[in-house]
Amino acid sequence: MADPKGFLTTGREVAETRPVEERVKDWNEVYVPGSLLPIISKQAGRCMDCGIPFCHNGCPLGNLIPEWNDYAYREDWGAASERLHATNNFPEFTGRLCPAPCEAACVLGINQPAVTIKNVEVSIIDKAWDSGDVTPQPPERLSGKTVAVIGSGPAGLAAAQQLTRAGHTVVVYERADRIGGLLRYGIPEFKMEKVHINRRIEQMRAEGTKFRTEVEIGKDMPADALRRRYDAVVVAAGSTVSRDLPVPGRELNGIHFAMEYLPLANKVQEGDFVAPPITAEGKHVVVIGGGDTGADCVGTAHRQGAASVTQLEIMPRPGEERNANQPWPTFPMLYKVTSAHEEGGERVYSVSTTHFEGDEDGNVQALHLVEVEFKDGKLEQKPGTERRIPAQLVTLAMGFTGIDRSNGMVEQFGLDLDDRGNVARDADFATNVDGVFVAGDAGRGQSLIVWAIAEGRSAARGVDRYLTGASALPAPIRPTDRALTV
Repeated sequence: MADPKGFLTTGREVAETRPVEERVKDWNEVYVPGSLLPIISKQAGRCMDCGIPFCHNGCPLGNLIPEWNDYAYREDWGAASERLHATNNFPEFTGRLCPAPCEAACVLGINQPAVTIKNVEVSIIDKAWDSGDVTPQPPERLSGKTVAVIGSGPAGLAAAQQLTRAGHTVVVYERADRIGGLLRYGIPEFKMEKVHINRRIEQMRAEGTKFRTEVEIGKDMPADALRRRYDAVVVAAGSTVSRDLPVPGRELNGIHFAMEYLPLANKVQEGDFVAPPITAEGKHVVVIGGGDTGADCVGTAHRQGAASVTQLEIMPRPGEERNANQPWPTFPMLYKVTSAHEEGGERVYSVSTTHFEGDEDGNVQALHLVEVEFKDGKLEQKPGTERRIPAQLVTLAMGFTGIDRSNGMVEQFGLDLDDRGNVARDADFATNVDGVFVAGDAGRGQSLIVWAIAEGRSAARGVDRYLTGASALPAPIRPTDRALTV
């Protein structure tokens, strides 16, 4: 145990953010650089090293949280990094982007503020990079087997790194122009600067993983050609079909999916554009969808100089405390104020869009909405609550409905889908097609980054067993696992 009295003597402190008026003028991460290390050892000391560490169950990766908390408390950063990497390929991603279901399952969180597990995690990995403790781990010998990974998001990268380290020759195919998937183009710079992706890619290249960008399987390369070329294939193409809003006026200019809007802002930071083709500058912006992607749109609009930002959510506002049907240690739905929400804008709950209004040139000018409520399990409109709000840019951030089938990849492979429209798989993450496996959102449906990495690691074990008959790679989860987080 780190500090036997730490949870009694030390209060919870979290990472310090830069002033709003400063950070909205740039795209750097919102946190004050270096602000965590002076406090993180004491924060790690709040961990009680519980006899039954429920944080393990809360984390799909099964992170060894009490162990690296103890090392962080003692400032043994090398050992902390080793324990962290034992279960997680990319802790700098999860430490910045994961909603921390581990903290929701923290035993201390029953009646006190939980341990700042996420902040400890990101401090350990950032210290490890700064100290040179993160180095390539090439395999001792090659197996002679080849694997293609389709998609370079967190699931694909995790599967590729595990399989490369197992000795297989791995090639990652990405249809975009850069590696990273939604990590690259769906996550704004102010949440995670892309240097964190770039140096992981360089580590993986040094280990032997190969990358091919601007190759869309099913379109640029037929699936059967890929299958003939490689001994196994991992489909990690994500759940990228955005949920649409089929109401009158949807065809107006200025209404875009979030994944049309956010990547362009990121491409400006990559140097591809001087200014984004879709911008919020000087416009009244409406974001439809109350989740993390919606918050990303809010923060992006602030930085582009929006005249106003309004975020709409069809569900009621969550409470600030757990309700009876979401008891500890489950992951509760709570009212959350992200860094983007701190920067301004209005959040409106329990409303539904009825139609859009445009000008004579076909550009959206306003959005009409109505308040809604649940009655007998059904969503009903409340008469007399209709209103109109200005909207010159609308982003649809209502989630995703499944794997993209427009390129023909699913049909070319002949993959079976489950009743939710995701690629079906067995306990080893194998599909109905011999030698083809699936990991991440493509098989699970829209989910969290921590589940994607866990699935990538587990699928890698399935592939390794398929190729060699046995595997020493860890398998954090099974396809049916839901743990305590869903």
